[in-house]
Amino acid sequence: MSAQNRSTSGVAIGVLGLVGMSALAGVLVTAAVTPALAVTGMAANNGISMFENLPGYLEIGELSEKTDIYATAPDGSPFKLASFYEDNREEVGWDQISQYVKDAAVAGEDPRFYEHGGIDIQGTVRAALNEYVIGGATQGGSSITQQYVKNVLVNNAVRKAKTEEEKEAAVDAAIETTPERKLKEMKYAISLEKKTSKDEILRGYLNIALFGGRVYGIQTAAQYYYTKNAADLTLPEAASLIAIVNNPEKFRLDNPESETNGANTIDEETGEVVPYAATKQRRDYILDEMLKYGKITQAEHDEAIATPIAPVINPPSTGCQTAGGSAYFCDYVKNVILNYYDDPTTPDVDEGAEMLKQEGLQVYTTIDLELQSRAEQAINENVPYVDERFDVGAVATTVQPGTGRILAMAQNKLYSQEQEVLDADPGHSAINLSTDFAYGGSSGFQPGSTFKVFTLGEWLNEGHSLRESFNGNRRTFTSFPGMCDGSTWTGAFNPLNDDATIASNAVDATKYSVNSSFMAMAQQLQLCKIKDTAQAFGVKRADGLELGQRFAYEDDGTPAKNPDGTRALDPNAQFQPSAVLGTEEVAPVTMAAAFAGIANNGYTCTPIAIDRIETKDGVEITPPASNCQQSVTPEVAHAMEYAMAQTFNGGTASASNTGTGVPHIGKTGTTDNAFDTWMVGSSTTAATAVWVGNITGGDYRTNLRTVSFDSGSAATARHRIWPMIMELADNKYGGSEFPEPDPSAFRQVLIDIPQVTGLTFDAAKQALETAGFVVEDGGQQDSNLPAGQVSGTDPSGQAGRGTTIRVFTSNGQGTTVPDLTGLTAQNAKAALDQAGLKMRGNGKPDQVVVSQDPPAGSGARRGATVNVEFGDPDGDDGGDGDDNPPADGNGNNG
Repeated sequence: MSAQNRSTSGVAIGVLGLVGMSALAGVLVTAAVTPALAVTGMAANNGISMFENLPGYLEIGELSEKTDIYATAPDGSPFKLASFYEDNREEVGWDQISQYVKDAAVAGEDPRFYEHGGIDIQGTVRAALNEYVIGGATQGGSSITQQYVKNVLVNNAVRKAKTEEEKEAAVDAAIETTPERKLKEMKYAISLEKKTSKDEILRGYLNIALFGGRVYGIQTAAQYYYTKNAADLTLPEAASLIAIVNNPEKFRLDNPESETNGANTIDEETGEVVPYAATKQRRDYILDEMLKYGKITQAEHDEAIATPIAPVINPPSTGCQTAGGSAYFCDYVKNVILNYYDDPTTPDVDEGAEMLKQEGLQVYTTIDLELQSRAEQAINENVPYVDERFDVGAVATTVQPGTGRILAMAQNKLYSQEQEVLDADPGHSAINLSTDFAYGGSSGFQPGSTFKVFTLGEWLNEGHSLRESFNGNRRTFTSFPGMCDGSTWTGAFNPLNDDATIASNAVDATKYSVNSSFMAMAQQLQLCKIKDTAQAFGVKRADGLELGQRFAYEDDGTPAKNPDGTRALDPNAQFQPSAVLGTEEVAPVTMAAAFAGIANNGYTCTPIAIDRIETKDGVEITPPASNCQQSVTPEVAHAMEYAMAQTFNGGTASASNTGTGVPHIGKTGTTDNAFDTWMVGSSTTAATAVWVGNITGGDYRTNLRTVSFDSGSAATARHRIWPMIMELADNKYGGSEFPEPDPSAFRQVLIDIPQVTGLTFDAAKQALETAGFVVEDGGQQDSNLPAGQVSGTDPSGQAGRGTTIRVFTSNGQGTTVPDLTGLTAQNAKAALDQAGLKMRGNGKPDQVVVSQDPPAGSGARRGATVNVEFGDPDGDDGGDGDDNPPADGNGNNG
């Protein structure tokens, strides 16, 4: 407002403010002449006493600096993926700043900087008169030291604030235009200059100053506005940047058409609009001051004045959108830091976010840009960003066995966190489909048959062998033992098989991925132990719950809550038999890490994304580590590897063979209606999980077997993506042969065939199938058992599970052949007559039966003939009844 419009009370307040300032004049003059004496020997003055009572020690807190995230370039050098910051700042040393910048700052902002003791008396008095008496616009009267103090106070307040509201209040308080604040700044400035050199103060000022928007510090300003380092700035560039600090929003160089920057200013000679007119006016003033104080020559001045302002903007970015195809991996890294470093005991403070955006970290990640580029290429060539028929998704994630290091993470969407972009283009996404919900991912996808390998692992854990036979026929399963509450599942479960293949051992079941075979295996195990084996390989639901758990929902579909506000779990949820076939939603990176564990002799390491973190001072801090454990014994792992290697040998993974000669293990997966398709496999050096499917569920999903992409069938896109990635991994990292399983892994196991004679056919069938055998009706046979009863089996005794047992039933027409040995012809005939049989063979009255066919105890049809042979009662057949040898002793019986 003008002086004429000020009220009487306003003038009075202004005069009082001036008086308060004037009371310190002696102090200020002394401070300007000799800072060491500024606050000594003057206690008689009330104003001086008040000044002395103000705090004088300035705590200079750490500046908020950006965090940079790096990948490893093909030549081994760091490659910056992205930066995160609240204040886009990179602090630099004195020698990293152009002398032009230092001279421009002093000449333009505080020409007596190197002469005063922290306060410029002339500027302070002029500003006080203008603010508190004349009533003009606020003028800058602060020295560079005072400006530095104000910025430090703002930075300290913001760093201590816990919420956005607290930050805004802290900034407002730190920049409030009051005599009290100015006095405090003066006291801090005088105190600071007693213990800090002028050069260090100037360096601190140039590092903390705002250069428009969120650009802080001279180094970041140089990189943003001129795409160069602060040390390399020319004279006109340096003066243009220093011009900004006088009014950061008005003079910034990234908006030449701004009204406040003189967009409507017309050059009198050319008649054209002058870009950056206001900034140029301020820049030229600084150049004049530099000439005035002898910092530049007349020639340098004139050349700089004639140089137009022509920034080369290098847009800064906070976030992963600068990371290109690696953006989803970058987003994963961000979430790792947010989750790992956040302290759950301080809910109103987000330590992870503060660390990421304020601490100036250098984060070196695990990603291999060469393999990452191949993964991106493989997906881009085979799956579109958008498909009008359904919400198409595809990801590929590679994990290193033995370390858990994520080497690649690609997706068929462009990354964005801008809601407007996401709403306008379904080809963009903010969701990382490779990982868990807590790390920026989705709620996961059903892994289908890739999950069967954990039943294979538990089968071997329990002592079963690869070649042990079982009934692999499709049928209705009515019970599964060992649910996690100790009960037995009962019901009716009859899963379909993909084709008519019958597999009766673990190798064939894995090779051809036969559902009924794995259910037959699971029926001989404990369901809860299958779950435990999967979890031992690090498998969990993508929503963060254990396998078999579910969140509870209210009747209206809203999430149920516990009394403390957390999500409630469904108390009735269990790990079901269907989960054996892969119905639990998991993340692709989880499956890649699990298969890496199988390939690594059963030693599994959880996925990690960060190799090293350094502070801005070069001090290393511990990054989140991989948790490794022996999931199964090496012997079990080797047997699993053997079976899983067969999938590439004429099995379901044959289409993914890389042709490099590097051995692989793997497993395919296709869910019901082919809504999700998977190919997961590993060498000894790299494990890759590829998923292609429907992102969203419900009624709008599409069977991938019914549609095609430009690259071919949608259902087989996984087999075009996986080998492209693994071919490079094979050639780059190699891979050794998987160890041979112990011979015991191939043993055949025989079990007793249940005794079913005398049972009905149905009862015998149930008993035999319960024991693991396949039953075939052998038809009727003669038996003395009642008609319809089981009369025998073939084979009997022992056989391997899964063996086909022929079951015979009695026709009721049979009889049992009696034992005729030693009977006379008359008695033998009588015994056969009683059994309903006929006799063939004659004997003398004194002869007895010595042999018969069929033998005693055999079954025979009534009316059948039994052949008999007779001999002497003493069994000699010699005719003299003398069993002794002749007297001549030559052993000749005649």
